[in-house]
Amino acid sequence: MSHSRTLAPPAGAAMSSPPSGRRRNAMTRRQHRAAYLFILPFFIVFVTMLVVPLVYAGYLSLFESKLIGGEQFAGLANYLRAFADPDFWAGLGRVGLFLVVQVPIMLGLALFFALALDSGRARGSRSVRLLIFMPYAVPAVIATLMWGYLYGPDFGPLAQIARAVGWGTPEFLSPGNILGSMMNIVTWEFVGYNMIIMYAALRAIPAELYEAAEIDGAGQFRVAWSIKIPAIRPAIMLTVIFSIIGSFQLFNEPSLLNAIAPDAITNSFTPNYYAYNLAFVNRELNYAAAIAFLLGLFIAIVSYIVQLGEQRRERRERRGMS
Repeated sequence: MSHSRTLAPPAGAAMSSPPSGRRRNAMTRRQHRAAYLFILPFFIVFVTMLVVPLVYAGYLSLFESKLIGGEQFAGLANYLRAFADPDFWAGLGRVGLFLVVQVPIMLGLALFFALALDSGRARGSRSVRLLIFMPYAVPAVIATLMWGYLYGPDFGPLAQIARAVGWGTPEFLSPGNILGSMMNIVTWEFVGYNMIIMYAALRAIPAELYEAAEIDGAGQFRVAWSIKIPAIRPAIMLTVIFSIIGSFQLFNEPSLLNAIAPDAITNSFTPNYYAYNLAFVNRELNYAAAIAFLLGLFIAIVSYIVQLGEQRRERRERRGMS
């Protein structure tokens, strides 16, 4: 007859090491604290540089300054004034035209260059990619001043070349051509930036899709139209949203070209430039804050409409495929 004995663990042994679940919880808490510490600088900058100024601008837009009485609560009076302001609507119309004309040209060129570089047929693709991207590295102020010199009717190289071949003096800075001249400057600056975004998305497409298309006999154009462009549609949409925001925020070009072409550019040429002049030239801070808020609202509405249209189109395509 055998007897089995169960050895009891020594006293305190069960308490010597904490349960594994408790260790995991402590490790998770440490990881969370470390993550919060890493993102804390971003939140500090975000709150101090965006949220606080935004709240303060909203506060200013609800008041008006008077010679007698100082700051007085005005409610929505500044916004109602903006809706009845022809200068504000004229500037908004200019940036709307800028958006409709310049953005498709810029993004079309960026897509063309990205597809050409991705096809592998461009010689010296690294050098070409650098040359296309280089204008984006030039500060906007320097780029505008450089093009302002090129546009000059007296000593500008373009005017001198045109006169040398008998074409007369082109009026790049005339009231009728100044918006097109700005479109050219912005396109030159940002084609490379948008091209890099699209090119990076193209490089992420699986090579198996290209191999299957080649087996089916698809050429370069068919591959680009049916595989590459649909695959990078999110990247294209990202560049569209960035371009919409940039168009409504047009400021550097009119503010710098105003010194060269004062007859073509007024103080309300674009809404952003108008708000700047209201705040720092006319000292109408409250009305300028209202203009800025309305401009942000228009940007949000246009961006939402574009994204909503893209989502509906994708849903229609999915229903058609099913």
